[in-house]
Amino acid sequence: MGDSTATADLGVALDKHRTELTGYCYRMLGSSFEAEDAVQDTLVRAWRSYDKFEGRSSLRSWLYRIATNVCLDMLTAGNKRARPMDLTESTPLARAALSPRPDHTWLEPMPDARVLPTVEDPAEAAVAKESVRLAFMAALQQLPPKQRAVLILREVLAWKASEVAELLDTTVASVNSALQRARATLAERADAGREGAVSDPLDEEQHRLLERYVKAFEGYDMTALTALLHEDAVMTMPPFDLWLRGPADITGFMTTLGASCAGSRLLPVQVNGLPGFAHYKPDAEDGGFSPWAVQVLELSDGRITGFHCFLDTKRWFPLFGLPLHLEAEADEVEQGG
Repeated sequence: MGDSTATADLGVALDKHRTELTGYCYRMLGSSFEAEDAVQDTLVRAWRSYDKFEGRSSLRSWLYRIATNVCLDMLTAGNKRARPMDLTESTPLARAALSPRPDHTWLEPMPDARVLPTVEDPAEAAVAKESVRLAFMAALQQLPPKQRAVLILREVLAWKASEVAELLDTTVASVNSALQRARATLAERADAGREGAVSDPLDEEQHRLLERYVKAFEGYDMTALTALLHEDAVMTMPPFDLWLRGPADITGFMTTLGASCAGSRLLPVQVNGLPGFAHYKPDAEDGGFSPWAVQVLELSDGRITGFHCFLDTKRWFPLFGLPLHLEAEADEVEQGG
């Protein structure tokens, strides 16, 4: 009886750290699914070797040590996840072609609820959100794995240099040096702070911008949509490497190659610390609406600067707990009939 209670207690103690560990592994790996695999592996390793845990550090820092080793092992293949604009130049609409690349190429979206633990301190919550935004995640992917770990532990999770040195079996001087180099790399990336204009929680102007966006998109009103897009707005559509810049090319794409999205429905989602939507488009065969994309929006100065559509809905919609079909509402059925 005592053993089974202790086992259950250990399971609860380990599981308390699941969300923050998933956030850590996600920042390290850039992949939602790999992050969840890494955390599962971490908790299994911790479970199996718990009798060797001597309590010299806290359970939390011991779990981070295991998780770091799991992630560093996974990163030895050298794969860096990216966004389309990290790999190619933007394509003029006239030459737009949809060429997919393999899943492991892309930085993947992640629901906030899976990576952002509830914290009391608003400043800590804001840092956590900013550190899973797409531009920052893409910048992290440019760092060598150990620098990445140091930057996340020091800047995002606010660990002391001595704690990070102990976790990585290295010196404080080495940790400080890695942090300096990581900061210098991030400073060179002009877009790492692109999404810093998204307030948390969203301010009134941003709420209104999103309401206007939903109305324009669902109504497929390109004039209204153009008014909401920044002149340098970027649209991406992983797994395709195509990306477009500027309202004319984005709306031009939507009315040509993307024309079947007219009449779509958008449901709000919390994704990568940013506003987003589950995009369902009309289902010509079965009626109602079928999943098309998870959209992630970047906002700045009252405009949409980034419009990122993750199209692999068989993977993304279950991850977000979203239905794989929406029924048409009664008034739509009557109009259609």
